[in-house]
Amino acid sequence: MPSNITIFTTNRCSYCAMVKRYLDSKKLKYEVVNIEEMPERQQEAFEISGSLTVPITVIDKADGQRDIVVGYNLQRLAPALV
Repeated sequence: MPSNITIFTTNRCSYCAMVKRYLDSKKLKYEVVNIEEMPERQQEAFEISGSLTVPITVIDKADGQRDIVVGYNLQRLAPALV
């Protein structure tokens, strides 16, 4: 199970909204980092993922492992949440 979930988003990102709806449907809590509202965190998102696109979902697990999912990719997101 994840110990912490962070989603890097922008204001008009439909895929970001889809990731949030998916996590809500699983009743999982997450932090939203809107890089338009917090541009100082854009570099952090890039360093974590190597990507300039959003959403970037960071799943930190209790055992110290970290999964990074770029985009709306349920094939990667779903298994990362268990």
